[in-house]
Amino acid sequence: MNSSEASGIDISPLIDVVFLLLIFFIVTTVFVEETGIEVSKPRAASSQDLERQSILLAITAEGRVWQGGREIGQDGVRAVVSALLEETPESPVIIRADSATPTQATVQVIDSAKLAGAGSVSLATEE
Repeated sequence: MNSSEASGIDISPLIDVVFLLLIFFIVTTVFVEETGIEVSKPRAASSQDLERQSILLAITAEGRVWQGGREIGQDGVRAVVSALLEETPESPVIIRADSATPTQATVQVIDSAKLAGAGSVSLATEE
């Protein structure tokens, strides 16, 4: 070997493997769908975690209902929940109601979700 020749390691295959791993992890990642609005949830001592594949609804302090980043209103709850239950029939409905939300607004959303065919309707709380 000549002293003027530089010896080195070819890192092209390493870069290819890193990109393949990156693509693999991006494709297999499960993204959690949020409601699209931040609410101040009430506190509860008996809270528990529910599964990831759930239908999330948010109710603001003014009683406005949101799902998936868009406002659906009280009247749209039944149609939206029904459509989402057609895709995944066993999904629980989780309602993130603001702690200042009127009780009547929360009860109406629970009733609409039940009438849409939801088997499980839960309220999200803080521990």
